[in-house]
Order: sequence, then C-alpha cells, then structure tokens
Amino acid sequence: MCKLSYTVVGLSEKALTMPIARFVSVKAKQLIYYVKGFWNGDIPYNEINLFIWDTLEEWKQLEHPSKSPVSDREQVFWHIVFQFHAGTARVLKNNLSLKHEMAVCIDFLENGGLKPFYCVGIRP
Repeated sequence: MCKLSYTVVGLSEKALTMPIARFVSVKAKQLIYYVKGFWNGDIPYNEINLFIWDTLEEWKQLEHPSKSPVSDREQVFWHIVFQFHAGTARVLKNNLSLKHEMAVCIDFLENGGLKPFYCVGIRP
C-alpha cells in the first residue's frame, strides 16, 4: 500500500502527519456536517465556502505524486466540493435534481456501497 502523507502545523506548532485517505475521511465527515447544516438552514452558504477554501489550503500542503491512485471515496468527496464551490446557495438549495444527486453522494460517503456513476470528482 502506498503511504502518502502530509504535514500540518497546528496551533500548538506540533507537526501532524496524516495519509491522504485519512485526510479525505476527516474532511468528508466535516463536509457532510456542513452540507446537511446548509440544507437544514442551520449553516449559511458562506460557511461552506470558507470550509472549502480551508480544505483546499490544507490539500496544497499534501505531498503526493500526481499519478497516485484516487479512491472512489475521494472522487465523490471532490465531486461534492466542486459542486458546492461552483454552485450558488439558491441553486444548491432549490434545484431538486442537483440536491438529490448530492444527497446520494453524501449517503455514499457516510455508508459506502457502490459509487454513484455521476460522482466523478478530480483532485484540485
């Protein structure tokens, strides 16, 4: 198994090393929280945007070969990130087709199973 990792310097100035799969797992849980909160009206759209920018900044710190394999889970994660970054709050809340697509992707991140065929995200 390929051990890809990155280093983050936290508030305590302590360096943490984490594999890419773990990064995606942690960020996917946070993304799910933000998306569901947005759909429930508990989190404003700009908070999701801030989360996405923070995630992209952290991703930039990763050390990974450009040809490293991308898991189904990671593809779905990046698909959701792109949709929420590129969309508007109004469309993301009111477009029922897009909302259903995102709900299926969220379900995959939470519960696994077969990857939805239309959720093909790529790394930034």
